[in-house]
Amino acid sequence: MLELNNLSVIFNEGTVNEKLALDNINLTLDPGDFVTIIGSNGAGKSTLFQAISGAVDTKSGSIILNGKDITFEPEYRRSRVIGRLFQDPLKGTAPNMTIEENLHLSNQRGKHFSLNLMSHRHRENFKEALKELDLGLEKRLDTKVGLLSGGQRQAMALVMSTMTPIEFLILDEHTAALDPKTAELIMELTDSIVKEKNLTAIMVTHNLRYAMESGNRLLMMHQGEVILDKKGAEKSGMTVENVLGLFNEISIECGN
Repeated sequence: MLELNNLSVIFNEGTVNEKLALDNINLTLDPGDFVTIIGSNGAGKSTLFQAISGAVDTKSGSIILNGKDITFEPEYRRSRVIGRLFQDPLKGTAPNMTIEENLHLSNQRGKHFSLNLMSHRHRENFKEALKELDLGLEKRLDTKVGLLSGGQRQAMALVMSTMTPIEFLILDEHTAALDPKTAELIMELTDSIVKEKNLTAIMVTHNLRYAMESGNRLLMMHQGEVILDKKGAEKSGMTVENVLGLFNEISIECGN
């Protein structure tokens, strides 16, 4: 499904601020995998996502998605098959467009966009998709997205990123900026949509409980490397205390 082969990313190469952000990452994800990633700030988690989505250039290595080498594909082309949610609820939606217009924009992913192509059938499909969120947004299609709360926008962005068939879903700390109650709602929606659509997904989170309860595979990153990879029964057998203890041990060993 997704293969990362000896993937490296270097920022500010050749300067005093040079930083090896990803250090020869080798990782293979199977179809249907839901991987959660944890690690300290600067571990390379977000850089990994940016490399996969095409937001940063790689120094070396390759990225293979469903058998196709996308290492040098521009970000806009990858966005046709890779859905992405950001930490900031303000990203991923257009605040000055209505809910319906935002959904229509997402529905036209990879195509020529025109508001004239909206139809009654589209409107009914949008209502059905929003109804599953149980937030009443299906009754507010003409409301501008900028008037919604952060949680409502994030829930809508989740629908938008998975509305059309995609090959891969990236969740970049998508609950971090939300209050606890709203974060719980978004995680419940995330788990439900990933399972319902049988998506292959990868999620960064600083919430260890979310990392343990969601998905079938857990990765820990440190200094640009994957230092822990647990899946299936191995992951299920771990506890938050186990992971926290391991994380603290690694931090002490590395002097962080």
